[in-house]
Amino acid sequence: MMSSCEKDYTEFYSDNRPEIPVTFDGATTHGFNPYIIVPINDGNISFTLSIPESSGRTITSITRVSGGATSINAGGVRAATYIASPIPGNGTKATFTTTIAEFRSKNAANNTLIQSFINSTTATQVEIAFMFLVTLDNGQEIIPVQTRVWVRK
Repeated sequence: MMSSCEKDYTEFYSDNRPEIPVTFDGATTHGFNPYIIVPINDGNISFTLSIPESSGRTITSITRVSGGATSINAGGVRAATYIASPIPGNGTKATFTTTIAEFRSKNAANNTLIQSFINSTTATQVEIAFMFLVTLDNGQEIIPVQTRVWVRK
């Protein structure tokens, strides 16, 4: 015997797909958070955010950036101060660049996270995270998923 039921699920029990998805060119996307790998001795971090050309929209700017440990979340992005001014978009793309040195300079917690990694004799990788507030040409704001940087020795 087979049976089925129809259930209404709330937003917390279903996939929430954005009207206009933001992807991260060149990032690895196995699992949930897109990531890049950055050697500690290089220290250059760059994420290119893209929206589909078929959306009919363009990216005005990356308006806010939050950077920290992997515990950062969307709730803190609107008040984030990682960047001093918005990063202009270029059509359907916008690129955020920073360095590990700049990440460390933003606050004591970031500095401690990286310094502890450098001082460790056993750790070979530490993850840091960024979240973005993207503003489109029609004023719509999007907060994409958290991105991560796997910093390696």
